[in-house]
Amino acid sequence: MSIIEIKAFVPAREFDVSLAFYQALGFEVRSSGGGIAYLAQDGCSFLLQDYYDQTWAENCQLHILVDDVDAWFARVHEQDLAGRFGSRVTPIQEQPYRMRDFTVSDPCGVCWVIGENILPVVAHG
Repeated sequence: MSIIEIKAFVPAREFDVSLAFYQALGFEVRSSGGGIAYLAQDGCSFLLQDYYDQTWAENCQLHILVDDVDAWFARVHEQDLAGRFGSRVTPIQEQPYRMRDFTVSDPCGVCWVIGENILPVVAHG
């Protein structure tokens, strides 16, 4: 008995707009139908649903651990997610929990924290 995968359901106020946002962010639509789209990138995935509750959407926060936060930040700006989708984007910040991260909101307010671990400094001597 083993778990193969756990996926979060992410709300969408305007399903097609949210789908376009996630594709611009780099996710691939693997399947879609019945108000649910299966989106994935690099072995990570989630389910976008054609359902919206403002309180839930604006309090939903998901985290993506990446190997190059600067590249992700550049993609968000190259794809003009703020201009095209009204996304809120914060600058990259070094966090006290040993991570560099930034946030980007999707079209209905879901907050994605995208970050990379800060590797420990190795002392030579």
